[in-house]
Amino acid sequence: MQAMAIIGLFGLVILGSLLVAPRRATIEGFFSGTGTDGRAPGLWVLVLSQVTTWIFARSLMNSAILGYFYGIWGTLAYAAYYGSFLTGGYIVGRLRAGGAGSVQDWLGARFGATGKACYNLVIGLRLLSEVFANLLVVGLIFAAAIPEMGAARDASILIVAVLGLAYSAWGGLSAALRTDVLQMVVFLLVFAAAFVALIVSPGFDLGAVLTAPGTSGAWNGQVLLVVALLQVFSYPAHDPVMMDRGFIADPETTRRSFLHAFWISTLCIIGFGFFGIQAGLVGAEYEGELIGTWAAMFPAWLFVALLVSLLISALSTLDSALASAARLVVDELRLGRRSLAGGRAAMVAFMVLGTGLTLWGNQTLFDAVAISGTASMFLTPILIVGLVMGRQIALWSYLTAFGAAMFGAALYFARGAEWAMAILPEAHKYEQLLIICVGVLIAGFAAVLTGARRG
Repeated sequence: MQAMAIIGLFGLVILGSLLVAPRRATIEGFFSGTGTDGRAPGLWVLVLSQVTTWIFARSLMNSAILGYFYGIWGTLAYAAYYGSFLTGGYIVGRLRAGGAGSVQDWLGARFGATGKACYNLVIGLRLLSEVFANLLVVGLIFAAAIPEMGAARDASILIVAVLGLAYSAWGGLSAALRTDVLQMVVFLLVFAAAFVALIVSPGFDLGAVLTAPGTSGAWNGQVLLVVALLQVFSYPAHDPVMMDRGFIADPETTRRSFLHAFWISTLCIIGFGFFGIQAGLVGAEYEGELIGTWAAMFPAWLFVALLVSLLISALSTLDSALASAARLVVDELRLGRRSLAGGRAAMVAFMVLGTGLTLWGNQTLFDAVAISGTASMFLTPILIVGLVMGRQIALWSYLTAFGAAMFGAALYFARGAEWAMAILPEAHKYEQLLIICVGVLIAGFAAVLTGARRG
């Protein structure tokens, strides 16, 4: 019965997404998000699209899992990444004030094709990780909902990949914006019902949740919070979904959309983290990335509501990631014609690669965040010294900062390998991540400040 309810509700959301997608696709709408009348999206379309694409399934699960293990500090650590809306809004404002139409425009003007290529490599990997991680959560959900069906995980991944690609490839960014609104409204209604049910349940104690140390102690959650604060300036700049939405409306609408997206998404992430913290407080066993845990803890309808909210968030992120992938391949990399066919081909390529990674790849959800966040940290000294301070930066400095960040990301990814263990101290992986991040920033700032001069 649970499985049928999940499939039925999720099917209705997909059907609704197909119905609200634009009937007629235009090239500008596909790549730039304008409507058929040529108008940019309004404030709340932009807000809801920002929120729903950043409250993706991976994020919700990460918040809950970190809450389970590290209590309120784990959830706050993940919520800190949503300060990216504040830093991202600031970066977009400075870029637009300087006449840039994208991050690539600004980097290209200062570092040429080499500078743009380094950045595009990082965001390409970021987009692949988005597709991979959200499809992974889809697989986990259906494997838990239909345990008697051995192929449920792989089948659900393939079905959602095809259906998500279908409406995304039809309308591109304009389709993503329109469907994001529907998906976000449904998500908020479903999640609000689940959250209210949680806080009024007999065993819920708000004071205990807000002070919970988690099943593994609060320390590593506090370490992760410091990591998030170190990454939060560069993190939005390497997220093409956020950056793409920063240049499609007028500056004032854009500024307000980032502010509203910040508080809405932060509250949602912390709220979802409560479900993980509560599981830890009642002594529930960790099972299936918490999905199995919740199945044993909550009434059937609440369990269904949680899973449907996760599925909606996965779908809303997939369409936006594909739209950004199309713009990256066609507008930035110029690997295809700026046409509907060229954009759709790029979407297909990214979905195929992302689905392949999901069926084969790493099952650790937070690793994708940690690795891409570390790789993006070369942007922190570049943006602070170049964009904020207005200094000219030498290309060698840029490449040194980039190399340090990529090495740091590779080091964390390969932390179990002999060569990585020879470099890293014996410590918890999050303590190792903090050391790597500090090292990347020191190396980056040293190189950039050495090679900087007044413009």
